Amino acid sequence: MVARINTGKSISKALNYNEQKVQTGMAEILLAAGFIKDMEYLNFHDKMEQFQRHISLNERAATNTLHVSLNFDVSEKITNEKMTEIAQVYMDKIGFGNQPYLVYRHKDAGHPHLHIVSTNIKVDGSRISLHNLGRFQSEQTRKEIEINFGLVIAGNNQQSESKKITPVNAQKINYGKAELKRSISNVLVAVIEPYKYTSLAELNAVLRLYNVNAERGGESSRMFQHKGLTFHAIGDAGKKIGTPIKASAFYMKPTLTNLENKFFENLALKEPHSKRLKVAIDWILNKAPVDLPFFVKALEKEAISTVLRRGKDGVVFGITYVDHKTKCVFNGSDLGKAYSAKAVMEKCTPILSPQQMVSVAEKIKETIQNNHPAIRPNESIGTSRENNFHPILPGTIPSAGYIPSEFKKKKKRRKKISI
Repeated sequence: MVARINTGKSISKALNYNEQKVQTGMAEILLAAGFIKDMEYLNFHDKMEQFQRHISLNERAATNTLHVSLNFDVSEKITNEKMTEIAQVYMDKIGFGNQPYLVYRHKDAGHPHLHIVSTNIKVDGSRISLHNLGRFQSEQTRKEIEINFGLVIAGNNQQSESKKITPVNAQKINYGKAELKRSISNVLVAVIEPYKYTSLAELNAVLRLYNVNAERGGESSRMFQHKGLTFHAIGDAGKKIGTPIKASAFYMKPTLTNLENKFFENLALKEPHSKRLKVAIDWILNKAPVDLPFFVKALEKEAISTVLRRGKDGVVFGITYVDHKTKCVFNGSDLGKAYSAKAVMEKCTPILSPQQMVSVAEKIKETIQNNHPAIRPNESIGTSRENNFHPILPGTIPSAGYIPSEFKKKKKRRKKISI
């Protein structure tokens, strides 16, 4: 089981998000704890009013909303009754057992999961501290629930969490905007909060792995000037698919303003993890021979994705590393010159196939013959005993003005005349 905790100061956003899921048939409410009316008699205003009564008791609180998602392994078949019981135990253990809270089961992802909405303002106006709630109370509770309910233990699955993120499938977006938004939202939830990136380009390096891209528009556009941001699906060739969706339309509000705050926070958070990445890159590049495909595949074995940026001519001019183990994104040049695209490409020597080696040999032969017509066309360059040539290896292709040492005239030394 994996628990994700989101805190904020707008209970209406959290409630609206889950209620809209219910309205579209993508969720159902399982429990309404701490409410005066029974669950089946509660309408939207009843739920909002109950939360607002608590929140009004402490209007100075900067944070008053708790929104938790509990995610279970895709192989688990969990009934509504068991899911409700798990939610109750979880809320009791983290100190929210006496708070009003709503439990929703969502059906918009490939794995079973639930959402819980509550407030940390108590009936006496005091606050339940949310500081390190996820690190201490939630983490300990998660482990206990996994054992007591016989759940799949998080982290035991050999497949990395990054590979569990389902890319947007171009075949599924024909169902309309709602289906497209749901697909993109699933990717954003799995990327926006867990990963550490310091620019929109670094964020896009992760999103593009799952066929999603964030875009600001042209610099002269109104959207760019007003710091607007949209997300859209992309195909394997990088072309846009479907209608772009505004960042403000998603529950987690991944607007440019909010993302820029994360850029600043992530600067210090990701720096300690650069050493692991550098060691992995150095270890691979020090092997011989190393070509680009080998380099990319070797990093994949270390749970590191390599995102290459190419020009129109196909030449690689940029490289970004996505470390799925530490959830950190680094631009190559930011790690140092030795990890930039230019340095990596210089170290990645193309490995020639037998056919390519024959082609190279023919070019060498043609080059020498053009510069030295005296050589007979049927003479085997590099194997003639008569001329005592040595074979020329790939990687040492002579330039147009190359002259073999055998054809260079040795200068005669002048004899000194003694007087």
